[in-house]
Amino acid sequence: MTREPTWQESTGPRGVRGREEELRSVDAVLEGARHGGGGVLVVAAAPGLGRSALLDAGAAAFDAGPAVCVRGTPGGSRVPGGGVRALHRALAAVTGEGGAGITPPAPRGPGGAGDAEALEGALRAAAGPAPLLVCVDDAHLWDGPSRRALAGAVRRAWRPGPVGVLLSVVHRHPGAADFAGLPSVVLAPLPYGVAAGLVDERTGGRVDPPVREELVAEAAGNPALLTFLLERLSAAQLEGRAPLPRPLADAAALARAVSPHPSDLPPAVADVLLLVAAAGEPGGAADAALVLRAGRRLGLPAAAFAHAEAAGLLGWDGGRARCSTDLLRRAVYAGADPARRRAAHGALAAALVPDRSTAGARAPDRSAPASRSLVGDLPEQRAPDPRALARLAHTALSVRGPAPGVAAALAAEASRDDPRRSHRERAAALRGAAELTAADGPRAERLAAAAEQARLAGAVRQARELLAGAEAAGATDAVRGRVELVRGVLALDDGPVVDAHEALRGAAALLAPYDPRHARVARLAAADAAWVAGDVAACTAELVAVAGGERAGVRGGRAAPPVAGDPLEEYVAGLRAALDGRFAVARAPLRRTVDRADADEAPEPLLRAGAAALLMGDVGAATRVAARALAAARAAGAAALVPRALEYLAYAELRAGQHARARAHAEEGLRAARRAGQRNIAAHLHAVLALALSVEGDGAGVAGHAAAALDTARRHGLTQAATLARWAAARADLSRGRLPEAAARLGPVVRSGAGGGHFAVRILAVPCFAEAAALSGRPEDARVAVEEFAVWASLGADPLAPAQSARCRALLAPDEADLWYERSLDAYEGAGGEFDRARTLLLYGKWLRRRRRPGPAQERLREALVAFEHCGARGWAEQAAGELRAAGSATRDAEAGALSRLTAQQARIARLVAEGATNREVAVRLSLSPRTVDHHLRNVFALLNVRSRVDLARLVDRAEPAPAHPSGPAP
Repeated sequence: MTREPTWQESTGPRGVRGREEELRSVDAVLEGARHGGGGVLVVAAAPGLGRSALLDAGAAAFDAGPAVCVRGTPGGSRVPGGGVRALHRALAAVTGEGGAGITPPAPRGPGGAGDAEALEGALRAAAGPAPLLVCVDDAHLWDGPSRRALAGAVRRAWRPGPVGVLLSVVHRHPGAADFAGLPSVVLAPLPYGVAAGLVDERTGGRVDPPVREELVAEAAGNPALLTFLLERLSAAQLEGRAPLPRPLADAAALARAVSPHPSDLPPAVADVLLLVAAAGEPGGAADAALVLRAGRRLGLPAAAFAHAEAAGLLGWDGGRARCSTDLLRRAVYAGADPARRRAAHGALAAALVPDRSTAGARAPDRSAPASRSLVGDLPEQRAPDPRALARLAHTALSVRGPAPGVAAALAAEASRDDPRRSHRERAAALRGAAELTAADGPRAERLAAAAEQARLAGAVRQARELLAGAEAAGATDAVRGRVELVRGVLALDDGPVVDAHEALRGAAALLAPYDPRHARVARLAAADAAWVAGDVAACTAELVAVAGGERAGVRGGRAAPPVAGDPLEEYVAGLRAALDGRFAVARAPLRRTVDRADADEAPEPLLRAGAAALLMGDVGAATRVAARALAAARAAGAAALVPRALEYLAYAELRAGQHARARAHAEEGLRAARRAGQRNIAAHLHAVLALALSVEGDGAGVAGHAAAALDTARRHGLTQAATLARWAAARADLSRGRLPEAAARLGPVVRSGAGGGHFAVRILAVPCFAEAAALSGRPEDARVAVEEFAVWASLGADPLAPAQSARCRALLAPDEADLWYERSLDAYEGAGGEFDRARTLLLYGKWLRRRRRPGPAQERLREALVAFEHCGARGWAEQAAGELRAAGSATRDAEAGALSRLTAQQARIARLVAEGATNREVAVRLSLSPRTVDHHLRNVFALLNVRSRVDLARLVDRAEPAPAHPSGPAP
């Protein structure tokens, strides 16, 4: 047989990762054989997806009798009856002396009923009194008569009887058609998470994140190809210390993962697939009409297209043409002769010429540097021709370089502002233009521009390779400035931010004489680096430079006035005033920045508007604008900006009290940041997740995410992420009543200066510090911080701050607490902040209970409990419930009474659903049908007056609290 490369996956069930559903299908066949019911399963998949591994797992798990395993071989199809004879011999070897009646027969015909009956008899004879499992791997490679005999035999042998049969075939292989109609599963490529886990497992977790992302993308979910690529790389390449080979998956590697092998295709069919592969857009599909027009130019017969479709290699859907798998598309293209590739691209370029220019058009001369019909009329075609970039890209790929005319036209078109073009497309076009450019200066400029587009597309390693190429080409100062700008932004997302700051300052200095616009971009990025590092002086200096300090000079530490109507300068002016504490001055330019977002469609200005809204404390606007920035980044294919947009959105939702949404968006952002190789943004998202989980009372989750954030923060100097993570850990302590621990964590966080918290975050943690210090008997520790917070609250930077300030006053002045708590509650009216208001109610209720005023205390505590439950704040809800009980009001006992109204079966179902089980899982656990579970669950909801599984889980959790550290799953 064609043996696939092995892939050891020890953490998956029975050594198979990501195939749980398919393993259950295999288990059903084994169980059928064990109990006399028989069973058959055909496992179909492209090469390398794990067909053999599944059959091996089934054979290893079968312990009720012998397992007979036979493998097909590539030459087996040329020997009539060879497959059946091999199986007869294997059956005879297993049965030993009892196998006298299982001698290999002579072939009787082309796989007719006689051969099938003989094979069926041999299977039943081999089974004897004990069950039998038969595994035929690569059955599609058997000769035709043997395939038909095997198919006929298993259709009979597995019906009731002690014989189980597992077959594997290559999906859509012509030889697999004989097994049509038998029970089957088709293996899909491994999902991203499973493939990434395989990389981590095989490398011991030492792979550089961008390398992991590229490996997973190249393998396209094929575990054999992924393993093969891993084995080809050195430790230095895996760890990101040495460049990866290009292409990462070459023709030889790709050919291992497809069937049929590209070299085995008929020439005309290979040309059809090559044309589709060359025309493929992002995602692999091609414009079917374009492919057909180009095919006519190449003289491809219609029969070749029909043959490719009949063989399952080509599909047509909604005007799109597509190879059966993306790996087949890539293998066909990589394995084609360069001359054939150039011919395909030339035909596609000619087919893309606008109709008014096609009269008498011919495919371009392959030896010429450019074709006038495809390039010369570019200026007149720019506006009306949306396919100009694709036409020029195909033209570039159809000629031998250098070709200055084609290169210049392609670079100009790739640089033209057009929202329909993704950053990945632009990067590829600019790189193609650079490859056709002989002169060092223009070549370096195009490589640097391609690097910027690759960075925005999230292709980090490609961006770094393009930067290295630009430097090697002898870049001018202007181009070196662009190189340093891209390198600095990459470091800002994934590296020590001090290094990023210096690189960006250097980029600004290089760009200032030649490219003022990009010099300002570099300065603003340097300010971002200083911001996340917590260096307020450096951040201020960069903002001064952006806002005109370099243009008009700096007097008295202030920048020149912003240019009227310049969105960037207005944003910077507002940010600068906010850093100075002049919030009244900052509000107007920041508000204008937010208001302009209504007309913006690009992600970068929308991200600035989201930051402006957060600075003003307008969390509603921040949430709305960040959601638009996320949509814009996705629409533009700006994968590098998606994690940042999700970070802003999650933080805005956290500030707005939408903790569940914040958690969902932070988790999505964390996955996106990992894919883009942005460890610094991932650290911020870990911190946001820790804050969200601190509301839910998930101590273990808070600890894990806070530790992950702090690990990167310490190594890369991320003061902002570190402050958020420490605040989250302290808030988790508060939710569990661990007051001294919370105070100890927050003391350094709220302090200014060296060793203190981040200048923009520390003030937000003061209310938590005041609570922890006051309730642990050390109110004096918080007085200075509370006074500073009161001043900040008076500036109007945060709508919740006045209410929080009054709460802090109540904590530090117990004799006046009644007045201050009431002021705090009044201040929440119109400001929102349900969770934060509930914390004031809880503290007020505690104070009232200790003043022996149980009636008002119960009223406040009950309101706090309802609000905490609505927010999903479990730890805080437990505190409120405990205080209610201490005040003489029943909570959990009443809920336990509600559960007592359920029948025993209903109670069991309610508990399992509360633990997170689906209806189907409950049905399996309790030996019921899913329909019965659904009926009982509707009655449970009605009896307990709950509307969702979440509400049911909360009620059961309060009535029957689970142990803090369960010993393991129920048996």
